[in-house]
Amino acid sequence: MARHLITSAIPYINGIKHLGNLVGSQLPADLYARYLRGRGNEVMFLCATDEHGTPAELAAAKAGLPVAEFCARMHEVQSDIASRFGLSFDHFGRSSSDRNRGLTQHFAQKLAENGLIAEVEERQVYSVDDGRFLPDRYIEGTCPNCGYDKARGDQCENCTKQLDPTDLIDPRSAISGSTNLEVRTTKHLYLRQSVLKEEISAWIDSKTDWPILTTSIARKWLNDGDGLRDRGITRDLDWGVPVPGLPGKVFYVWFDAPIEYIACAAELADATGQDDAFWRRWWRTDEGAHDVTYTQFMGKDNVPFHTLSFPATLIGSGEPWKMVDYIKSFNYLTYDGGQFSTSQGRGVFMDQALSILPADYWRWWLLSHAPEGSDAEFTWDNFQQSVNKDLADVLGNFVSRITKFARSKFGETVPQGGAWTERETALAAALTERLRAYEDFMDHREVRKAASELRAIWVLGNEYLQSAAPWATFKTDPQAAAMQVRLGLNLIRLYAILSAPFIPFAAQTLREAMGADAEWPDDVTAALTTLSPGHAFAVPENLFAKITDEQREEWQERFKGVRD
Repeated sequence: MARHLITSAIPYINGIKHLGNLVGSQLPADLYARYLRGRGNEVMFLCATDEHGTPAELAAAKAGLPVAEFCARMHEVQSDIASRFGLSFDHFGRSSSDRNRGLTQHFAQKLAENGLIAEVEERQVYSVDDGRFLPDRYIEGTCPNCGYDKARGDQCENCTKQLDPTDLIDPRSAISGSTNLEVRTTKHLYLRQSVLKEEISAWIDSKTDWPILTTSIARKWLNDGDGLRDRGITRDLDWGVPVPGLPGKVFYVWFDAPIEYIACAAELADATGQDDAFWRRWWRTDEGAHDVTYTQFMGKDNVPFHTLSFPATLIGSGEPWKMVDYIKSFNYLTYDGGQFSTSQGRGVFMDQALSILPADYWRWWLLSHAPEGSDAEFTWDNFQQSVNKDLADVLGNFVSRITKFARSKFGETVPQGGAWTERETALAAALTERLRAYEDFMDHREVRKAASELRAIWVLGNEYLQSAAPWATFKTDPQAAAMQVRLGLNLIRLYAILSAPFIPFAAQTLREAMGADAEWPDDVTAALTTLSPGHAFAVPENLFAKITDEQREEWQERFKGVRD
């Protein structure tokens, strides 16, 4: 049994996430975690809410709540929605936790001891009207790189270029909109990332199996010097992890947020009454993490921080922390010709999605269209066609036909009689070939290819049912029809197990209907005979309802891209 540590990029606390956020990190991470658990591996799947920094303060002010109360409320909201989407986190933590505060301060101290922290006097934007410095996201303006007029002071979400607030053209306060800004002097702590450039470059070069998207972004930042210049890790804010010895300053959110991955495991230990050895065996290579495979999932905009800045923190500490083994990054999912955007309120958000259809509909479409090789686009036409064809016509139709026919001719127990023919043997061979391909794609985290293989496995069942035609066979050879039905019911059990990473709720319904376990099918022939004669089953009613043209048109009108 292998050990796998999985983290997905932690979502900002400032609102409910849209489908683009979901498919770019949490959902494929859940797919991989469920698959690995299904194969019998030991898995720790961690995520959290990112609660510090300017987005939290601005959102809290807009909601008229103290920032701590706002974050607590939104954590519960995001946790609930994640659960309803079937995201199987072992722990969903909070970056504002005491654990993260302690670890963040610990890393800063170790970096300082190793000569990697410098106190720098810098010029920073100050809003006269707001009476405060305006770091990173408190400032909006035009990106000097691409001309996007809503770029923020830390990064342009349009071109992903990392920025300093003073880089922006025509800057304005994100708090008040005021342009009455001045540049004043303030002192901050800087992480001397440039000292670690050669070491981090060699580490990235050693990751020959990483996706091209991940390594190309990392190397671009390394080569043009954008990513490993020395960068400030403190801000003039009240909300955040306090900087010891520097009153009125907190650590920059992009310094403390990745550390929450580690803190999250410690939070899990606290929540379950475990001692520190519980979480350190996942994160310290000198205490058991040497045999852990660590995979991170994230959108491409997060790649620079996870390939450069966070590794600089871990390496620079001089301590034996577990480094990531594989970073699975994703391009963007666009929405009906535009962009999803939390800040602009554009697109379908997770709560809205669940208000109109069950989670499995969304999980299947998003994963089978995951933006891996390039950006992908969500359209209502494509969504309707994919759901109706794949889930309703292929999987749902197979389950309905075989279970209803079985009940009408043999009752609600698996029938006995008959023996396999060349047709069944050929089906088992075809299924075995597809299953091995499915496993290979899942092992290598190739989401769309894995979805394609799973659908092909469903199709094989329909083709077999059409060819065997037990409803016709029954008229002349009831024993042969019984065997065909028995195999069909075992196929449903097989589909439930293989489909669970993609559509866990429907898979659970199928397992319960078949009264079956969830043991992974290493031997397909054995799997097709697991449910023996006399085993009780139930008929699941309307596993997947089709999306009608009227529904599609209504949703197209309702979700034109701007959230109420």
